[in-house]
Amino acid sequence: MDETRWLSTEESAAWVRLVALAELLPGVLDAQLLRDAGLTHFEYGVLMALGASRERTMRMTELASRTNATLPRLSHVARRLEERGLIRRFPCPEDRRATNATVTDAGLALIEAAAPGHVDTVRANVLDVLSPEQLQQLYEIAGRVLSRLDPDERLTATSCQFSEGPALARAG
Repeated sequence: MDETRWLSTEESAAWVRLVALAELLPGVLDAQLLRDAGLTHFEYGVLMALGASRERTMRMTELASRTNATLPRLSHVARRLEERGLIRRFPCPEDRRATNATVTDAGLALIEAAAPGHVDTVRANVLDVLSPEQLQQLYEIAGRVLSRLDPDERLTATSCQFSEGPALARAG
């Protein structure tokens, strides 16, 4: 007996659009950041996560969790960022088996320089095409799906909140 809950026409249309959005948006974000800062969106996210952390430092395992990366992927990216002088890795003082990463002053300067273009790209391609009501709906919809996909709130996006005014809190 077939108990598959097949998608309705409306569900299928919404799903196909979500998948297309998930496929196209990373390329747009990467193109702008590569052009303006020589960073991929993932590298920018790594630098942002480190910059926002206590003492600009985080264990690599925690950074992998916060960026939804495998340790091998993060290690490869961290090596490239370290070669560029944007981060520094060193043994964790509390647990010499672990490795910490810290964003350097050069890394902070690069994300500060890259942020205006990144925000312009986010606005032009996503936020500015939405009404305030649609922005609220997007926030709520994404929150519902994230609560299923990231129940432990590993990614900082899960815990992001609307500001008291109509605009989202500043984010990168």
